[in-house]
Amino acid sequence: GKKIELGHLHPLTLAQKKAIEIFSSMGFETAEGPELETEYYNFDALNFLKNHPSRDMHDTFWTKDGRLMRTHTSNAQIHYMENNKPPFRIIAPGRVFRYEATDATHECQFYQLEGLMVGEKITFANLKAVMETFLREFFGSKDIEIRLRPSYFPFVEPGVEIDMKFKGEWMEMGGAGMVHPNVLNSVKLDPRRWKGFAFGM
Repeated sequence: GKKIELGHLHPLTLAQKKAIEIFSSMGFETAEGPELETEYYNFDALNFLKNHPSRDMHDTFWTKDGRLMRTHTSNAQIHYMENNKPPFRIIAPGRVFRYEATDATHECQFYQLEGLMVGEKITFANLKAVMETFLREFFGSKDIEIRLRPSYFPFVEPGVEIDMKFKGEWMEMGGAGMVHPNVLNSVKLDPRRWKGFAFGM
């Protein structure tokens, strides 16, 4: 009979698999968190103020019982830090949900990959080195140039946008920064001893 053609992996699956392999080669473990989450793990433990606009109904999918569909995979970082002792390095790839109007550049469901490294001597230089290594491996080019632009995210201080030069143009690749002391305090880690960086793409 006719040979059955096998299907192909989705481009998002291939991209996630490649990213996991690259980070694994740098010693990162893959962590997971629930897609249906509590306000504590999605916002409170990550230093989002009670009146932060991302908590509003027009940005977040809330359920009738007061839970929500996670708006980022940072919730996995909090779950992991509660159950593991540093030093550690993890990535948290997965699906996230935002109450967005769908158009050419926005979707209410999309994929993120976030990362976290915590230790006693972690610095911004470590963050930059990890991001450069990842982007060069992912895009298969040693000529990739990155820059870090100051930005604000509640869970890091200082925070930056990571830009990559692509065909002569700067393109935003994600956000990052040094883990905010309030986030470390929320998981009972002493911020005077432990330092870390986090990133999301």
